[in-house]
Amino acid sequence: METIKIFTDGAAKGNPGPGGYGAVLLLGNKVVEIGEGKDLTTNNEMELKAVVEALKKIPEKSDSVEIYTDSKYVVEGATGWIFGWMKNGWKTKAGGDVLHKEIWQELIDLLKKVKVDWHKIPGHSGLIGNERADTIASDLGEKKEVVLYSGPREGYKFEIENVEYDKEKASERSEARKRQALKAYSYVSKVDGVIKTHSTWKECEDRVKGQKGVRFKKATSAEEEKEIIEDFS
Repeated sequence: METIKIFTDGAAKGNPGPGGYGAVLLLGNKVVEIGEGKDLTTNNEMELKAVVEALKKIPEKSDSVEIYTDSKYVVEGATGWIFGWMKNGWKTKAGGDVLHKEIWQELIDLLKKVKVDWHKIPGHSGLIGNERADTIASDLGEKKEVVLYSGPREGYKFEIENVEYDKEKASERSEARKRQALKAYSYVSKVDGVIKTHSTWKECEDRVKGQKGVRFKKATSAEEEKEIIEDFS
């Protein structure tokens, strides 16, 4: 049997908040889409649920499965953390209960039946299967009507076999995440042509919220603050 490809994603607006999961399965000459919404959930729960529900759909005698997900939580959990959790009686290193224990336990049973090749891919980087899974998850989380495909490969409109993604876009997102993690030196805002600096995001947010045509940006150093002010000017 050919290797099965599974593309998964999860979403939660508010995190926690309303959300959903989506998955696209390439099963030889057949494509199956699955998904479900939930009123109150988290991104992690939906990412994990997507993988579990997708694995439930594969044929019993499958030899191997390729799973494409942008969830570090799922990949590192399934390939590492889970063994420590089991050994510690489903407790974390800090002694707390493992979140979503029941779903993780379902995953363990499923992983005993098939060899999984995990592919941790960047989120929203253009990988076709994961973009479609993201759309399913997001739309279901917003209670939109979603038509889930199940049928022959030739009837599916997406080029599901293509697992290439935009590496430049992924790199840009990675750099953006690194920048978000940096401690702020200050925040600069421009409202009605007046530029001000703020020591906290709350001060900046209070000034720009609800205003039109504003500009604001985080500075990570005095030099960058100066550059932002010059740019805003």
